[in-house]
Amino acid sequence: MSPKNVIFKKTCKDKSVGVFMGKRDFVDRVDSVDPVDGVILIDPEVLAGRKVFVTLSCTFRYGRDDMDVMGIAFRRELYLVTRQVYPPMQDRDKTVHTRVQAKLLRKLGNNAYPFFFEFPDNLPCSVALQPAPNDVGKQCAVEFEIKAFSAESQDAKVRKRSTVKLMIRKVQYAPESQEVAPSVEITKDFVMSDKPLHVQATLDKELYYHGEPIKVHVNVTNNSNKNIKNIIVSVDQVATVVLFSNDSYTKCVDYEDNGDSVSAGATLKKVYTLLPLLANNRERRGIALDGKLKHEDTNLASSSVVKEGVLKEVMGIMVSYRVMVKLIVGGMMGSSEVGLEVPFRLMHPKPDAVRWRTRWCLRSSSAPT
Repeated sequence: MSPKNVIFKKTCKDKSVGVFMGKRDFVDRVDSVDPVDGVILIDPEVLAGRKVFVTLSCTFRYGRDDMDVMGIAFRRELYLVTRQVYPPMQDRDKTVHTRVQAKLLRKLGNNAYPFFFEFPDNLPCSVALQPAPNDVGKQCAVEFEIKAFSAESQDAKVRKRSTVKLMIRKVQYAPESQEVAPSVEITKDFVMSDKPLHVQATLDKELYYHGEPIKVHVNVTNNSNKNIKNIIVSVDQVATVVLFSNDSYTKCVDYEDNGDSVSAGATLKKVYTLLPLLANNRERRGIALDGKLKHEDTNLASSSVVKEGVLKEVMGIMVSYRVMVKLIVGGMMGSSEVGLEVPFRLMHPKPDAVRWRTRWCLRSSSAPT
């Protein structure tokens, strides 16, 4: 995530407009979203009477920019709003500024002007589908961008030399409250068997943080006359592209296959540990990732949390996770499968919560024994 006490700066080629921002990550708390604020620095001599505008856009890309099939471009603006920054529409000193804006305005001088945007509550978070190593062009993604430019008017042709763009991210952190730990069980009857097979899978909790091991408690009671030849436990990521095609990409991001077996009339209780990480899935096409900024690494996409009443069709890409427990059952006519799935959420903790946990751990480790 974007570090604190850092100012992000970018200037267009002709030096007429520059963008200054205190952060590039904006938190979606489901019921509210951080506003986007920054400062535009202009050079009146280079502008030569042109106006300056700044836009906030949310774009969903489902293919390269140059793709056009039957008149349908695989790129859509989900949100676009434009503000005129210069000449200012109101007195700069009378507007309300954030703390970062106030510091920047004092430092940059009279040619600096603030801008401010608020996100609507129906926009997705930044997410992308990982391309294959040989794929070219931009990836399928939901992206946010701040663009500042100078022109004679808002609708006039904009020169690239007079335009500056800065990518930003809309992110979600895990809620403070936990849901009930999920548990799923299934009873399977077989032909020519008087008694059934019973399987139960339970997680320690419903919400996990990125990089946190997931312990899966599996309880098998095999009262049937069938032999369980193998048990495979895995984590699936399900990414659904809801805007254009409603395609779903189901990818196994970690699994454990130890060849465990359960003979007829026997039982098994075992805890399997899974750790879904991008590091083990970097070459796989279609894995959903959290949106990243240039030169920064990222991670597996966080679970999507949508405000009640918002249409999922405008979310671009929806991401969810589940633990899959698959039993391979032997039989006279060949093997069959018995499976169950346990849903859970995978997200980032709030930065404040991470710092508190770190301080608590340090304090605990330094306490006398």
